[in-house]
Amino acid sequence: MTARKKSPLNPPKGDLAQFGKPTESRLIFCSHPHVYTLGKSGKEENLLLTESELKFHGAEFYHINRGGDITYHGPGQIVGYPIFDLDFFFHDIHKFIDTLEGAIMAVLSSYGIESSRGPKGFTGVWIDFEDPEKARKICAFGMHVSRWVTMHGFALNVNTTLEYYKHIIPCGIDDKAVTSMEAELGKTVNEQEVKDRLKAEIQKSLGIEQFD
Repeated sequence: MTARKKSPLNPPKGDLAQFGKPTESRLIFCSHPHVYTLGKSGKEENLLLTESELKFHGAEFYHINRGGDITYHGPGQIVGYPIFDLDFFFHDIHKFIDTLEGAIMAVLSSYGIESSRGPKGFTGVWIDFEDPEKARKICAFGMHVSRWVTMHGFALNVNTTLEYYKHIIPCGIDDKAVTSMEAELGKTVNEQEVKDRLKAEIQKSLGIEQFD
């Protein structure tokens, strides 16, 4: 999906004819096969499987250049890749992540799932974070920005097989659980419907004129 947004904050100096044209920002939703990814600041010991055990579970493992530690991606999870040129929005990656978290929280609320951001050091969207014994993460974030263009993104657990999280220390946090919309609601959730609601909330939150 292409995000249409006019008037960049720092328009290029050479070609004034570009002003007012839509940015080539993209919002991509997808689902991955079973895979574990480790961010730049992550610790490999947070993967609790050997190479042969990875093969047994039908999973792969990769080092990647996003922020954060280790996470899992797999079927039933919506991975969102906002590849946005922040020249057309604002020069603040933390505000950008906060905005995306807020959009996801709004979508969860529309399903009757109340969530919140975690305190400093606990990125993502959480449920019951104020109770250490019940706190559980439902959406993980890991982003990178270069020349104000964002890459990587978020992973929202919708109908995710949560057993795969037992093979890692998710995000390097060993005393918090992981959950999914399916686990919270006690039923399978329509993933396309969730994508549609995410698209609408992100569009509204960032003031995007339209997604093509």
